[in-house]
Amino acid sequence: MSDTEPLLPMIPANMPQVPPTRRFSRWLGRTLLRLGGWRVTGKFPDIPKLVLIAAPHSSNWDGIWGMAAKMALGFDARILGKDSLFWWPLSVVLRRLGVIPLDRSRPQGVVEQSVELIRTSPRLWFALAPEGTRKPVRQWKSGFLKIAHGAGVPILMAYFHYPDKVIGIGPLFHTSGDLDADMAAIREWYRPWQGKNRGTT
Repeated sequence: MSDTEPLLPMIPANMPQVPPTRRFSRWLGRTLLRLGGWRVTGKFPDIPKLVLIAAPHSSNWDGIWGMAAKMALGFDARILGKDSLFWWPLSVVLRRLGVIPLDRSRPQGVVEQSVELIRTSPRLWFALAPEGTRKPVRQWKSGFLKIAHGAGVPILMAYFHYPDKVIGIGPLFHTSGDLDADMAAIREWYRPWQGKNRGTT
């Protein structure tokens, strides 16, 4: 990465998803990305609700670089975590990182709880890894499509490309209700990008 190449994309100042700036968090995120040689490219949409997916997910490093980008950019994205992880003091850290506890005792499943969460929030970017695991998989889990379609929100496609150390922000994808066709289109879009240990196959 050259000294003149931008580390981060420009974000609209009035973008609803951007919380009040925490200078230390943004400085820390930018520092981590710069030390690692990473940059973020693409354009963020200015809409209040969406499902954010990121792939390929092939290493624990994805979470580190992804969190660094989130901190550096200052946008607010939430993910679900097992409610059993929310014990003090870990719960304080998880909530600060945007993790929401998943109540496994509720009759509604993950998809239903996620749809309800998005629908009842004035603004929410809901993030998850469509592969569901770091191991190679032939089929992606369709939960993210069901969540986006059920909540009536688009999907923002983000990617890791380790050869160039790029975290990319792609286009919005609007679901059609045809899970197979939507999944095929999204998988095809992700085909060029390479994770740390593999592509998306």
